[in-house]
Amino acid sequence: MNVLLTILLAVQMLSAVVMVGLILVQHGKGADMGAAFGSGGSGSLFGASGSANFLSRTTAVLATVFFVSTLGLAYFGSARPAASSGSVLENAALVAPAPVAAIPAVPASGAAQIPSK
Repeated sequence: MNVLLTILLAVQMLSAVVMVGLILVQHGKGADMGAAFGSGGSGSLFGASGSANFLSRTTAVLATVFFVSTLGLAYFGSARPAASSGSVLENAALVAPAPVAAIPAVPASGAAQIPSK
């Protein structure tokens, strides 16, 4: 169970980091307006419209992976062992309190040693 939680957490963190990178690489909706007036936006790595399709689909897949791993972590994180039932306070009442060690006597402070009139 612990290995599964570690794998889910790793998948969630990797998908989040890659998704943030992909979102930052994508152009906004208003970026095409600048290309229409000659600022040269068509010379990109994936072509004029290929980057939008590839990056948006990859972002959607990573968002789905992130969402599924979050649901898995929430499910396994809320799972309780079969032996524990009831609230935390009820379980705490069943546990015996820890013995308290005797505290040594503190010597009198300097103010107690000053003679009074």
